[in-house]
Amino acid sequence: MLLRRCLALALAVALPATVVADETKPAHTPSPKELLAKSQPQEWRTPDAQNLLVMELPQGRVLIELAPDYAPLHVANIRTMAHEHYYDGLVIERVQDNFVTQWGDAANEDDSHTSKLKPLGSAKDRLPPEYTRPYDAKLPFTALKDGDFYAPEVGFSEGFPVGRDKAHQQEWLTHCYGMVGVGRDIDPETGSGSELYAVIGQAPRALDRNIAVVGRVLQGMEYLSGLPRGTGPLGFYEKPEQRITIRSVRLAADLPANERPSVEVLRADSATFTALVGAKRNRLDDFYRIPAGKVDVCSVNIPARDAKATH
Repeated sequence: MLLRRCLALALAVALPATVVADETKPAHTPSPKELLAKSQPQEWRTPDAQNLLVMELPQGRVLIELAPDYAPLHVANIRTMAHEHYYDGLVIERVQDNFVTQWGDAANEDDSHTSKLKPLGSAKDRLPPEYTRPYDAKLPFTALKDGDFYAPEVGFSEGFPVGRDKAHQQEWLTHCYGMVGVGRDIDPETGSGSELYAVIGQAPRALDRNIAVVGRVLQGMEYLSGLPRGTGPLGFYEKPEQRITIRSVRLAADLPANERPSVEVLRADSATFTALVGAKRNRLDDFYRIPAGKVDVCSVNIPARDAKATH
């Protein structure tokens, strides 16, 4: 017995130091930056200029890609309002911590008399709810295999996180960070798109299928999530001077070609996106010693980049 222990100790001492070190050092999972640096040009897509909102705030520019496949009536209404400069001069009126930043007509909060509201022009003031859409197998969809608490199946349609229920023939956009929804009253038909919000906190997935979701912020989230929180109920600003005035909101298609944003979005059906999801699911490096083994649909961010900076 003593001889066996001595032989084992001798073998351990004789092993090269590099072998012992390899047993304790975790494998390296590439970082998102490393993976994106190796992406190919064909893995990126350019959003349709008819579906790209350009919102100018005093703090900077916010780009929002609209999702007409999931809320066509609301997107058409928002396009009309952007065409007719409805959003210009409106305000960010609500910033609720860990929830949403909301913008619209301050008269909604200042006075109950709708005569003081800014006219909607050619846009409609009432729309049928578009909380879900009929399931369509032809729409782009990259499934996420990890499962979900709120939907039988989740994944990504182009740049948008999606929940699906094939049994009930429904699919919908999910309330992940950066998603843009339509504010409404109790009546489901009161959400016209004149009041919009962006999710700035932990994903409020209970709102899924209860509010029309119309798009996602591609760039400029820091200008929406970094604003001072409102101190009134639900995060509304209590004083008019606290509100942030929107300088303008335009469709990229309405801007001169030389003023349009040069933004690209990583394709959800690309090899690089698959690698990003895998790296997030199984992160293992000097800091992450225990990989999660799973990833949530709202913890996967589809990257966007400035095309001019990469070509």
